Amino acid sequence: MPTLNHLRSAMLATIALAVAALAADAPTQTIEARGLTFKAPKAWKSSRPSSSMRAAQLMIDPVQGDSESAELVVFVFPGSAGTVEANIERWRGQFQDKDGKTPKAVTEKRKGKNVDVTYVEIAGRYVAAVQPGSSEKYNKPDFRLLGAIVETSQAAYFLKMVGPEKTMKAAKPAFDELIVSTTVEGL
Repeated sequence: MPTLNHLRSAMLATIALAVAALAADAPTQTIEARGLTFKAPKAWKSSRPSSSMRAAQLMIDPVQGDSESAELVVFVFPGSAGTVEANIERWRGQFQDKDGKTPKAVTEKRKGKNVDVTYVEIAGRYVAAVQPGSSEKYNKPDFRLLGAIVETSQAAYFLKMVGPEKTMKAAKPAFDELIVSTTVEGL
């Protein structure tokens, strides 16, 4: 006889599959970021980048239970911007676990349309600098980062989406589809 925990797990798995199916059928928009192109849900609001370092930026509305949006930012660095591992370590340093330590990152190699992508996921208290080089830091518990790093001979591309836990978990299927749709011109 199934226990309450088994039923709860089955129900959550069913909901997750339904959300993933809806994300796959949702209308998309094509985002171009200095030679990198990907598809994102139309519901993610693209806006003019707020700094010259950003090649693209999108806002993801919060889901019920979260009070703030998530943001996806794309950075492009001609040539290189350090190793993939060094950049993952930098992102890890922007988070703390419940003990105040740097949390582990989940990473894996994935395939875009014509590029290899390093997927990154980190969760915890978001403590990144408010502005690059600033001593003022965020203090946002229960946040998550979904990242994608694409390296080519011409440039390094960094897609970094950060936001509150529930919103990020709801956006994860669309982020996974975004990775699959990623292309880089001229390869």
